[in-house]
Amino acid sequence: MKKLLIIAAGAALLLCGCAGNQGGTANSGKGPLTTGDDCIVRTTSGRIMGYNDGGIYTFKGVPYAQAERFMPPQDPTRWDTVLKTQTYGPQAMQSQNMRWGGNPSDYDFGFEFKNEKMSEDCLRLNVWTPALDGKKRAVFVWFHGGGYNSGSAIFLPAQEGRALAEKGDIVVVTVNHRLNILGYIDLTALGGKYAESVNLGQQDLVKALEWIHNNIESFGGDPGCVTIGGQSGGGGKTSTLMAMPSAKGLFHRAIVQSGSTLRQQDPAQSKALGIAVVEELGLKPGPDVDLSKFSYDEIAAAGSRATRRVGGNFSPVVDGKYLIQHPFDPMGAECSKDVPMLIGSNLNEFTYTNNVVLNMDQVKTRLEPRLGPERYQEYLKDFETVYPGQEPKELVYTDFRTRGNVIKQAAAKFAQGGANAYVYLFAWKSAVNDYALSACHGMELPFMFNNIANQREMTGGTPEAYKVADAVSSAWIAFIKTGDPNCKELPKWEPFNPDENPTMVLDNVSELKKNHDRIMLQYQ
Repeated sequence: MKKLLIIAAGAALLLCGCAGNQGGTANSGKGPLTTGDDCIVRTTSGRIMGYNDGGIYTFKGVPYAQAERFMPPQDPTRWDTVLKTQTYGPQAMQSQNMRWGGNPSDYDFGFEFKNEKMSEDCLRLNVWTPALDGKKRAVFVWFHGGGYNSGSAIFLPAQEGRALAEKGDIVVVTVNHRLNILGYIDLTALGGKYAESVNLGQQDLVKALEWIHNNIESFGGDPGCVTIGGQSGGGGKTSTLMAMPSAKGLFHRAIVQSGSTLRQQDPAQSKALGIAVVEELGLKPGPDVDLSKFSYDEIAAAGSRATRRVGGNFSPVVDGKYLIQHPFDPMGAECSKDVPMLIGSNLNEFTYTNNVVLNMDQVKTRLEPRLGPERYQEYLKDFETVYPGQEPKELVYTDFRTRGNVIKQAAAKFAQGGANAYVYLFAWKSAVNDYALSACHGMELPFMFNNIANQREMTGGTPEAYKVADAVSSAWIAFIKTGDPNCKELPKWEPFNPDENPTMVLDNVSELKKNHDRIMLQYQ
């Protein structure tokens, strides 16, 4: 923890000095890390004590809810003494700590995934705020990636909220919630006490937003100016919350990063999987079933057997009550029509070995079986039109699938005739390990969080990286505050329309492009 605090404090100095001196001491020269009565906040459940990290008040592992296994979340039990909230809470139970795949020597080094304690008692959040002064600052609520199966609010150093809170004079909140079978099984077919046991991970997120609505003013935040956002699975969770009436009014803007989600499960499949899990545990499905006595490993193993037997997965489902429709198919939900969105993806996405040299024969071996001989030739021609002069490997490693979903989500949002959507493509490539990661899945995280110093193994910590981070984080801050990402560091950013597909391409020199890759989206 001491190492994390030192890194977090040093981040602000490096970021503030990116155009000139990048050295210095911790805490941006604004003072030491302190604790005491001035770091105590009264919440609806009791008083908590955080710490002052060089001018940024920090609260970690704050209980926002509690829940019995497979049951909807409830308010936490009140406490009478001052609860110290100075260390991160446990992450949700999961089969292994977060990994995204690829070459271990490259992606493990770059991403610096954290190993964390796991617990079913994981409903915790973290808050960073510039002051406890009653001022109503914009609030940014972050949902982590890892699909619906793994990850945590702090499994990547880039997700620490201190630097963004300081730069933007905003309140940053990051959230842990239930995952995988504990968070996304559908047991409603059993009836009885499990009649509401569906979309539990999403119910957790709504409960976190309720806590924020009821408490954030005590942290200098504005409950009427809340932006939710997430990357990868966090983008999926954000997309899904857009179609959950219980979340209406608890957030006012939404950011989806490499996680545009159009559809979720249908209930017939999710109910069948829930019943199969019960059967795999040796029980007869019905209202008297009790799943409290099994270990997590036993339940997870039963879940694996059940998915192999009946199919499906543990993810959100259109249950008709909590999630009332597919998030963006055929269009967005009425309950979030007036919520502006910032939506985007990365140029290379799921490639973590981009330093592998490929010749055209190897490219053909990889792509022709999927596309077919004639379409493969069309692909080569179209790619050269959109990205002329690229190395052969880029034919394989340039993403169009995630990018295609971004455009579909933005088009569905546009069709509502409500608030604007703004679209980006993050194209900045990291040179670390001979461009192994390039502009891969998650590369934008240290940039939008303004955390280049926290994750130099990923970005290289170059002056160029700091400059791009200044522009990207400024755009995110502008959107969090106003619902519009336009800022002085970037060219004019036009809202999305399906005729021109305006996209802000974020790179060393950022540019708004229109229909620049439309022809390639047919190959997603």
